[in-house]
Amino acid sequence: MPKPEPHPHLDPQARWALAAVAIGAFCVQLDSFALNLALPVVREALHGSVTATPWVVSGYLLAAGSLMPLAGRLGDLWGRRRMLTAGLVLFGVSSGLCALAPSLPLLVTARVVQGAGGALIMPVGLALLTHSCPPGRGRRVMGRALGLAGLATVCGPFIGGVLARSVSWRASFWLTVPLALAAALAARRAAESRDPDAGPCLDAVGAIAATGVPACLARWLEHVAAWGWAVGGVLLGALFVRAERRSPAPLVDLALFRNRPYVALTLAGAVANSATVALWYVVPWTLQQAAGWSVGEAGVALVVPAGALAVGGPLAGRVRPAAAVPVMALCLAAAGGALLATTCGTGTPALLLASTAAAAALGVAGGLALTGTQAVVRRARAGEASGVTKAVMTATAGAGLTLTGVGVGSGGAGVESGGAGAGRDGAGVGGGVGAGGGGIGPSLWLPAVVCLVTAGVLVLGLVLRRVVATWAGSRARTHTGARARARTPRGGGRRADWRRWDRRRAGSGRANDRRTRRRMGAGRADDERAD
Repeated sequence: MPKPEPHPHLDPQARWALAAVAIGAFCVQLDSFALNLALPVVREALHGSVTATPWVVSGYLLAAGSLMPLAGRLGDLWGRRRMLTAGLVLFGVSSGLCALAPSLPLLVTARVVQGAGGALIMPVGLALLTHSCPPGRGRRVMGRALGLAGLATVCGPFIGGVLARSVSWRASFWLTVPLALAAALAARRAAESRDPDAGPCLDAVGAIAATGVPACLARWLEHVAAWGWAVGGVLLGALFVRAERRSPAPLVDLALFRNRPYVALTLAGAVANSATVALWYVVPWTLQQAAGWSVGEAGVALVVPAGALAVGGPLAGRVRPAAAVPVMALCLAAAGGALLATTCGTGTPALLLASTAAAAALGVAGGLALTGTQAVVRRARAGEASGVTKAVMTATAGAGLTLTGVGVGSGGAGVESGGAGAGRDGAGVGGGVGAGGGGIGPSLWLPAVVCLVTAGVLVLGLVLRRVVATWAGSRARTHTGARARARTPRGGGRRADWRRWDRRRAGSGRANDRRTRRRMGAGRADDERAD
């Protein structure tokens, strides 16, 4: 008897989980983007230095990106609903502390704590949705959550800039406090889930190494000339691999990195997120510096491209897991072509049109990196997988600005009101980014080339996989035929078998005829005796 199909509607607990994750992700995105245009106001209000002010954004991003692998695994071990609730409460409390910070060092400290709360919200929330929804529905529900969170991409920089100039820069933090607490109350009504095979203890060495690797990678990408960060990341990576091989309950199962669709989607998602960061920096810079627009006018003009980016989440949730990698390659190819079109310099309308097309393609690619990876891993370790994916995407986001040819962080030029970048994962590098290089503006041609090369590598991998599968199948059929011929007795093979079967049938027929004639003869003899 066939199994009944799952109910098309979500149960109340799944709906509460969706509400909690969507609102929590919205808060994370909003506070990631809101200060991008408000950093000059923050520096003036708190009397901070030019080199220290960008840490208001960088500290948040480093904490969020480096703690995501640990946060995802903590949800698998100790309960995803519990850790999501803790992350939402921590985020709300730290948002209040950010709003009350009397000095720049205290604000940076509170932002680091807020990043730790954001690290708990994102990977644990995605894993909770995966387990709260019926099989086959998780991708679409996750896409809805990402779409709702994408609204922060639309209104975050605009709201932050308006509040900073009309009310106060602290108002953007006060805005997220009730939202985070409401999301925590919604999370309490969701169903609890955890990894049933998880060990009783946490891999401490692996947790320390996994936290340090993304932090070193992010710092190196912001300061490419500082090779010490790269060396530190390599050493911590080697320590992480050694610890995970020896641990009876590893923080991250190394078999995850042998999952080719997972690795392909994660790396491609990192490229898409870096390109998104580059797009959100170069386009506002071009509108303000080259076209002479004001910050408000540039913010209004970017509503349409940001809306296209936000729509990518629900669209990505409708992609089947088997088609995730081909669709990812198609999106990166389309994004690369659109990014190249922005460099043609044919006018502001053409720039906005190409930016909208690039944002739509990058939005689907970024959402697919989150929904697709959850569909190709074991549900029991969904938090671990989402934590690694989010950490890689967040840590490599700074590469987007490096590819545009600008200086990032404290080593760059001064804080500018027009410099802002924002990726899907809150990975934008804030307004403390200035164009480097003697007045030469940033360009998107190198991010476009990286997107096109990544799409080509994905297509090449799919073709090679198909060729290898075809070759392995033909070889298996050849071996099967050889074994069948080896089992066939001598005398002509299959044709000889048919001949022997025909002879047996004919012989059995003649024998039946002889028995019939004997019975008929015996019957005539009996009749004669009776006469």
